[in-house]
Amino acid sequence: MSLLRIHPLDNVAVDTATGHKEALVPIAEGENIIKYGFSIGHATREILAGERVHTDNVCTNLGEKLTYEYHPVSCVMPEQKGDTIEAYVRENGEIGIRNDIWIINTVGCVNKVAETLSRLTGALSFSHPYGCSQLGEDHAKTQKILKGLITHPNAGGVLVLGLGCENNNIEAFKKVLGPVDESRIKFLSVQDCEDEIKEGVRLIHELRTRALKDHRQQVPLSALKVGLKCGGSDGLSGITANPLIGSFSDRLIAAGGSTVLTEVPEMFGAETILMDRCVDENVFKKTVALINDFKDYFTRHGQVIYENPSPGNKAGGITTLEEKSLGCTQKGGHAPVVDVLDYGDKVCKNGLNLLNGPGNDMVAVTNLTAAGCHLILFSTGRGTPLGAPVPTIKVSTNTVLAEKKKDWIDFDAGPMVNGEDLSERFFRYVLSVAEGKQTCNEQNGYREIAIFKEGVTL
Repeated sequence: MSLLRIHPLDNVAVDTATGHKEALVPIAEGENIIKYGFSIGHATREILAGERVHTDNVCTNLGEKLTYEYHPVSCVMPEQKGDTIEAYVRENGEIGIRNDIWIINTVGCVNKVAETLSRLTGALSFSHPYGCSQLGEDHAKTQKILKGLITHPNAGGVLVLGLGCENNNIEAFKKVLGPVDESRIKFLSVQDCEDEIKEGVRLIHELRTRALKDHRQQVPLSALKVGLKCGGSDGLSGITANPLIGSFSDRLIAAGGSTVLTEVPEMFGAETILMDRCVDENVFKKTVALINDFKDYFTRHGQVIYENPSPGNKAGGITTLEEKSLGCTQKGGHAPVVDVLDYGDKVCKNGLNLLNGPGNDMVAVTNLTAAGCHLILFSTGRGTPLGAPVPTIKVSTNTVLAEKKKDWIDFDAGPMVNGEDLSERFFRYVLSVAEGKQTCNEQNGYREIAIFKEGVTL
């Protein structure tokens, strides 16, 4: 067994084969467990040196909302210019790294029509159950996410498919969308035509003909926006895959690009690290609100704030939410936090952005896509086939998973546990995906969306 002590202050070490923790010294009942140099909970009984440290002898220190103070730390990022990628330049100046045709439904009632059109034409469809029978904020959230998908620059063309009688009918939705290029975005209300399949195929053919005129050209790397996500984390996530993603994030930001970190509940316990990296007090206050408002969401529904990690996380060696969060937030590297986005908002500032939303994998990748991310870096220790509408690069925390699930995993970060530096190879791999190399989720056709809801369904 090989043990790794991550930080000099740690009183536990990680078994690099399993991701589980072992006490380096005797730990008294009530004493904090230290990993990554931070507390991840406290001992519920005396723990002997060499004993496993996990859910049977550790409890979280997390509680309700906290009061925070801003203690800014210097986050000087070395400027790195010169890298470029080949991408599609859209009329509004944004870039796309794919040129697919998408079908976006205004309402779930037309899901099967969209799937039929997808099967007949090769256009990509994304089913969801919403767009009607929603009220207030939920209805607005659905419209924001659908708008973010419809206007996404990875789509060379979009067919907006509606029913006709739904709350989010096409005419009402157009008021939310605003002006669009109707050579790239076309609309079809299926109640208004005799043969919706024939008409849908015709419109998709027009969109594809238009998209075929598009060609990649050289653009600066600063135009790239990348989402940061983890799912099925294990005890090695914060040692291998997440720090690797963090190194990419830092390098992209140094080149003037943007990354987006979401999964707010998986910031609990590590939030002060992000708060102290905020570029100014206004962004700090927005980050405090991001954390405390999400805690309010839990308590409004009578749920425990720290009801996390998942069974799979625990099986992989993660004991408390603090431990999970300290590993999760490493995907954001060391860059300053430049902005805090609400659910459904789009990235407008270059640098590291925080995005309001839950940790649920399908909701989070949809949220990142709608925010304008061109691709998503997705670390996993347990494995998942899930993919977003945009390329979703699965980074395994361990080599066992990478070898077992070759059709899921795009990049193996496992060798980092032995000190191997993979940052340059990973950076170049991500750029190759941006320039057209297909990820496993694309090869498998695994692309899904899910929309966050909280309120009443009629």
